[in-house]
Amino acid sequence: MNVKGLVSVIVPTYNRAYCLARTLESALCQTYPNIEILLVDDGSTDDTAEMVMRKFGQEPRLRYLFQENRGVSAARNRGLQYARGEFIAFLDSDDIWEPWKLELQVSAMRFAPDICMVWTDMAAVDPCGAVVSTEYLKTMYRAYRYFSRNELFRQAFSLKKVAPALAPQFGRSMLYVGNIFSKMIMGNMVHTSTVLVRSKIIESIKGFNEELKISGEDYDFHLRTCREGPVGFIDVSSIKYQIGMADQLTHSSRSIYMAQNFLRTIEPFIKNQRDRIELPENMISTVLAYAYQWIGKEFLRRGSRDEAAVYFRKSLSCKPLSLITIVLLMLAVMPRPVADASMKAYRTVKKIVISFVSMRMSR
Repeated sequence: MNVKGLVSVIVPTYNRAYCLARTLESALCQTYPNIEILLVDDGSTDDTAEMVMRKFGQEPRLRYLFQENRGVSAARNRGLQYARGEFIAFLDSDDIWEPWKLELQVSAMRFAPDICMVWTDMAAVDPCGAVVSTEYLKTMYRAYRYFSRNELFRQAFSLKKVAPALAPQFGRSMLYVGNIFSKMIMGNMVHTSTVLVRSKIIESIKGFNEELKISGEDYDFHLRTCREGPVGFIDVSSIKYQIGMADQLTHSSRSIYMAQNFLRTIEPFIKNQRDRIELPENMISTVLAYAYQWIGKEFLRRGSRDEAAVYFRKSLSCKPLSLITIVLLMLAVMPRPVADASMKAYRTVKKIVISFVSMRMSR
């Protein structure tokens, strides 16, 4: 039975003892005090357990759960098994919440009781802790380029009405509400550490898909959540999102898995629920062409030219006139020395163009 008003915060971690403490402290210092933290250690081999016991062993709101390494989806699902809250929040072990994050989002859930989930924008910080972007969501998630805010959301409410006690620090920020399931087919728009979701919705969608391993598993979860009904977005940055670290799931070394999981997420929906997807055929072709091209580029970057060519041809079957994909296919099938020379020339020209544009903009 869910405890009314309680927020269950699920924190999956793996070998993050070096940064985990500040993440947990950002959750424990929330202005919304009615929380429980379920820290799921996914088989860490560093001193995570010792650090947690030393610094948080006397914290009654934190529960430490250990499991053999099974991936972030399994870790989050383990936390969901023990969660007692009316609401569920997810916090990755290298991200940091603003102190008002949960208070603002619980207020939004109370204000708009029909929404399944609410998320926010985020600030990006580099490995030195410097803020490199105060509104990073649209930079990280390309699907926003397809739609205006008015196309995504049918309603907008001032935070003065949604959370009067917090409104003075947010200026003219708004809570936007809409049903975005169809538009989410074009790509993820939700960052997991910014989310607050009703636990009854998670009971319906059955948690995270553990077959989607290594990277990109959250898109499937958020897409299924958005299928359940309207959702809300608050245009303030409620977290500091760490970028540039080698152990991040979004690191470029893992991008092949992200690309493959993107395709594995959208294909079943397009095939089995096309009648629910309110998008024209040309947009469906666009997103499939993008997915195939993305996988092809990752194979090409790894030197797997035959596999790359297969996906570039699939991409062209969706968008036959894509000049970029045609060029990429040529690079995949031409003799390697010619392809290498062509890529070197392309990179040189690209650097010159970028440098020229930067000089013109600085004048």
